[in-house]
Amino acid sequence: MEKILLCLLLIFAVGFSAKQKREPLEWDYRSEAEKVNMRGCANLTNVLDNWKFAILTQFRNLLLYDHHTVLPDYGRIKSLSEALDDLYKEFNALKERLGELTTKFDGVEAFVDQMTSGRHMSPVRPPSTPEESFVAPNQGGQTRRVKKVKPATNRA
Repeated sequence: MEKILLCLLLIFAVGFSAKQKREPLEWDYRSEAEKVNMRGCANLTNVLDNWKFAILTQFRNLLLYDHHTVLPDYGRIKSLSEALDDLYKEFNALKERLGELTTKFDGVEAFVDQMTSGRHMSPVRPPSTPEESFVAPNQGGQTRRVKKVKPATNRA
């Protein structure tokens, strides 16, 4: 009995080791890639491209010409309809206000255009006294007026 058990164990060990040797450790994709029919892949790619084009064309035509079958009727949704109506009214009010402001600022725009083109009249300055003169700009870039002090004369 021991001999039979030993023989079975030996046969089982040899068979198991032979099975492990036959299985490759990694899949050799390079040898499999050479066997692939590239013509079939190109045909499959063409078929899928044609399907994509047909589906997108049908969906586009459906949205353009028969949209009520796909999209809901927004007019039946009361709150959305009222919100869109309010938005439309506010937009028109803003457009009218923009028109009013444009007409108000036409004069200002003409004045600014004259100022930039140099055809303006220089503003009239009050006559300056001889005691005032302009001093060169200070560090801050602002000009300031300084009164000249007359030297005191000795009266003796």
